[in-house]
Amino acid sequence: MVRIGIVILQDQPWRQSERRWRRAEEWGFDHAWTYDHIGWRTLVDGPWFDAVPTLTAAALVTSEMRLGTLVASPNFRHPVPFAREVTALDDISAGRLLLGVGAGGTGFDSAVLGEPELTPKNRFDRYAEFVELLDLLLREDHVTWRGAHYAAVDARNLPGCVQRPRVPLIMAANGPRGLRLVAKHAQGWVTTGGVPGASLSPPSGAELRAQQEAWWATVEELSRRLDDALDGAGRERGSLDRYLTLDSAPVFSMSSVDAFAEAHGRAAELGFTDVITHWPRADSWYAGDEAVLEEVAARFLTPRVTS
Repeated sequence: MVRIGIVILQDQPWRQSERRWRRAEEWGFDHAWTYDHIGWRTLVDGPWFDAVPTLTAAALVTSEMRLGTLVASPNFRHPVPFAREVTALDDISAGRLLLGVGAGGTGFDSAVLGEPELTPKNRFDRYAEFVELLDLLLREDHVTWRGAHYAAVDARNLPGCVQRPRVPLIMAANGPRGLRLVAKHAQGWVTTGGVPGASLSPPSGAELRAQQEAWWATVEELSRRLDDALDGAGRERGSLDRYLTLDSAPVFSMSSVDAFAEAHGRAAELGFTDVITHWPRADSWYAGDEAVLEEVAARFLTPRVTS
């Protein structure tokens, strides 16, 4: 059975957003996520709230659903303070945290701090070091590290994570080096596929269908490449969870119940253990009708009994 997760963007004040997190738990979503960005695409000029306090608040109004970052990156996170935030989130959520991490792109997050733009190779090198050090900080106490991008001097981690030996790393990767890094460190792999996906004005008709099929072909190919990376690392192919972000496709999975059903089924056929959709917004990115979300929840999820 493919588990289903949902992204709830942090573009509303908590007094409005809280309802969504509570409903996601009640409807029976297996996991709920939020973006870990300082600002995101065209929403950068609108309301936007940080992922860590948002997930902290979500942990306090839910009790069973897992919670995660989609995804934290080295663009503005340093492993030492971030490890402390992760440890606190894991504690507050009673061991429900899923730590999604990725290399970070070239958008607002990479420019807002005034740092020089990195080449793709340097971005990946930074990501690899970020993961190596974060993994160490979450598992061990008294960590000292001197690397090309980060340093730590006798960093402490007590009491450590609730989940042992640390919170699960759900790592984003599409390229060969990234997939090898996943095979080395991750408990889960998350992918957006290999073709630019959802846009504000997607094409229609035959062109849209062709783009959709091309996207699914890249998803299938990336899954095969992950198998090869796991084989090379001596890991069982079923030893990690596989998460597919459905809305990286040209068709928004919440555009209709049939669209979600098709995407969910195809992900299952390709061996994904988990799919992730987005809470429909009133306009712009992921624009849709909450009535579709309610119908999808009723059809595909098992409601939780709440006290």
